[in-house]
Amino acid sequence: QVQLVESGGGLVQAGGSLRLACAASGRPFSRYFMAWFRQAPGKEREMIANINWSGSNTYYADSVKGRFTISRDNAENTVYLQMNSLKPEDTAVYYCASHLSGSLSIPSSYDYWGQGTQVTVSS
Repeated sequence: QVQLVESGGGLVQAGGSLRLACAASGRPFSRYFMAWFRQAPGKEREMIANINWSGSNTYYADSVKGRFTISRDNAENTVYLQMNSLKPEDTAVYYCASHLSGSLSIPSSYDYWGQGTQVTVSS
């Protein structure tokens, strides 16, 4: 049984930092691209960062580029999202996901999801 479990969300002031973690189990983690999505109230779920099998290639949405860093530790079956210089508009539920096939940008390309972790940035 595949499980993705996120941790690290919380309440932070604007300009602060948080580090999210996503622990995976139940499949050979290192074979899959991983991504972080977020969904704010009333908005669609958007992909904000992804990382390839080895961690050598990453992609960021323009909204987080230069502030967020995705990384992975295949020995620990964990993917991370370091979030710096947080803004109130970063407030959302953050999800990690394991890619199955197709476009890395769309949710339907991912077959397993974490339960989500709330990030709230106060102004």
